[in-house]
Amino acid sequence: MKTKELDLAYKLRHALDESSNDLPRNIRERLSSARNTALSRKKAESTTEILAPHTALAGHSAAPHHTHFSWITRMGIAVPLAALVFGLMGLYQFEQRQQIIEAAAIDAEVLTDDLPISAYLDNGFDTFLAREED
Repeated sequence: MKTKELDLAYKLRHALDESSNDLPRNIRERLSSARNTALSRKKAESTTEILAPHTALAGHSAAPHHTHFSWITRMGIAVPLAALVFGLMGLYQFEQRQQIIEAAAIDAEVLTDDLPISAYLDNGFDTFLAREED
């Protein structure tokens, strides 16, 4: 506590002690018995320090006899992470391959078609294709 707080606490205690003499006898006895009851129920102060030298993950014990299995806990994090990375890389490669296959199919249809390439550049050709689809 700070010194100002301690001074205030001492002044309050002194004022309460002086005013307790003005109280009726039965109230003083009840206050005294309540104080004694509270003091008897007070827990003893403990100065024991607790140290936790090992870290522990949920579901894993931090006991010293498990320290030689620390590589297992590291692998428990590394393996799913590696699987996620390789899975995402595989998905990316698959999507790239699908786009290449689709573009190649469109190119093959355009090159094997009977229309000349200049027809595809004509503005009216899009309108013609739209009418053909209807």
